Amino acid sequence: MSKTFPKLSIPSKIAGIAMSALIVLSISSPYFSEWDFEQMDFNAMETAPSLTHWFGTDQVGRDLYIRTMSGIKVSLFVSLLATLVSIPIGVTWGSVAGYIGGRVDELMMRFVDVLYSLPFILIVILLTVIFGPNLYLLFGALGAIYWLDMARIVRGQTLKLKNASFVLAAEAQGASTRHILLHHIIPNVRSPVIIYGTITVPAIILAESFISFLGLGIQEPQTSLGVLISDGIPDMETSPWLLLFPSACLILMIWSLNTLGDELRDQLDQKMKPS
Repeated sequence: MSKTFPKLSIPSKIAGIAMSALIVLSISSPYFSEWDFEQMDFNAMETAPSLTHWFGTDQVGRDLYIRTMSGIKVSLFVSLLATLVSIPIGVTWGSVAGYIGGRVDELMMRFVDVLYSLPFILIVILLTVIFGPNLYLLFGALGAIYWLDMARIVRGQTLKLKNASFVLAAEAQGASTRHILLHHIIPNVRSPVIIYGTITVPAIILAESFISFLGLGIQEPQTSLGVLISDGIPDMETSPWLLLFPSACLILMIWSLNTLGDELRDQLDQKMKPS
């Protein structure tokens, strides 16, 4: 019996190709260039794109192509790890609050509301002041913030499922709360979790770029797209390539991931429709 694969829209195909190309280029870039992302070419400081330096060089002669590809890897690494941090926290918090209900639900969701009221950038600044700039601290902080939306989404889905016949049957058979959550509630909220997870990745990439743009995120010698954009703005009139290439890669990444996320949502919605 042959499987039928979903037909993708043209924008989704373009987004998939673009995202795949960015990932392949960022991973393979050290093998196709003679330059390292920290190496300086003292004979070519802030020079335009050429056959030697494909994206040009920055103010101190570092190859912008290699640094841009390195920035893509760091941005993807931070966003994926932050998403992996946020999903388990949000799913656990939202499912427990929604299923148990009552005062437990009230207390747990008021805690979420309190965290929502805190300015995100203020939390990042405080963590940076206390612990210093750190890559792992950054994705931990991002993941610890982005689970709030996930918790609300899962809670809403859990409130719909807690009165479903299969959940009531499990309760009648004496199943524990842990068993019901793990085997009946959480498996049935995976579709919205997957969809929101695909939306979270580009959102975190944008947030990380903004934080690094302010100088609170990725620090030298590491780099990210936000750092490169920040470095390119002062010289955007005399050396536009310093801003153009990192910005174009950031825009392409966010557009591709959002487009693929929308396509996945449409495919899952279509699959869940009754035939």
